[in-house]
Amino acid sequence: MKSVKLLLFVPFIGLLGFIPVANRIEPYVFGLPFLLFYIVFWMVLSSILLTVIYKLDPENQRRDSQ
Repeated sequence: MKSVKLLLFVPFIGLLGFIPVANRIEPYVFGLPFLLFYIVFWMVLSSILLTVIYKLDPENQRRDSQ
């Protein structure tokens, strides 16, 4: 099930690929400049995606059951 591991590219593309688009100060989101909010958002989303990938990966399920 290597398609689950393809989700690893989502944070990479989101964080590095769209920084030039998100490189602005206005608007402020939760009191943070937009670029800082964007980076923090992707850090949190990356952690969530890594947890999902870990839970869905069949290799990890086999190790947990032993």
